[in-house]
Amino acid sequence: MSLSSDHKLVLLRHGESEWNKKNLFTGWRDVRLSEQGLKEAREAGRVLAAEGYQFDMAYTSLLTRAIQTLEIALDGLDQMWVPVGKSWRLNERHYGSLQGKNKMEAVEKFGAEQVQIWRRSYATPPPPAEKGTIDDPHTDRRYGGTEGLPLGESLKDVLARVLPYWEQVIVPRLQAGRTVLIAAHGNSLRALLKHLEGLSDEAIVDVNIPTGVPRAYKLDAGLKAANARYLGEGVEQRIAAVKAQTKT
Repeated sequence: MSLSSDHKLVLLRHGESEWNKKNLFTGWRDVRLSEQGLKEAREAGRVLAAEGYQFDMAYTSLLTRAIQTLEIALDGLDQMWVPVGKSWRLNERHYGSLQGKNKMEAVEKFGAEQVQIWRRSYATPPPPAEKGTIDDPHTDRRYGGTEGLPLGESLKDVLARVLPYWEQVIVPRLQAGRTVLIAAHGNSLRALLKHLEGLSDEAIVDVNIPTGVPRAYKLDAGLKAANARYLGEGVEQRIAAVKAQTKT
């Protein structure tokens, strides 16, 4: 299948991680893909190959589960040579002091309503992590002394740190006619989806991105979504599965 040379972008949420499987708040904690997640990443590569995608550039976060997903998908495309840009700005939302906690135990401690607000509201962040702990990214050498890293974020905060990278790094590539793949996380991609598809603060709350399923865009001259669709089969069931996880 041949594709036009117009602005083309694919967003890919990483496959299921070990902590997704254990129902833990992950955020910036660095965990690997589960066996199911590895399968999802391979399937994403297979689907993209079947659709005829030829990428010129790829981007991902500094977290292993997204990097693994990107590498496996590109391998399935026989395009591991594609240049890759990595940035903390594509990291998952920082879940503050909730990171590493079991989601059901958090409900028992704080109440279902409060936890749901922290998880799904647009502008309310969770309680921040303590400075100097494992959840303070300033203590992690992968961030290279970067100042102003978060200790807890809302989706609104995630959008605010994703957009500069999008506008300054990725947009010029798209404007040059490059086909781009971004492999990242549920919330960093929800933030970008909100921007691309012009969703309201209220509408984005109900958006669930399935793991390992490519979302393909054709972008207009303003680099907003002219067309967007998930690729592959069984997508509705996988979205429903993610939605069910946000209720537990």
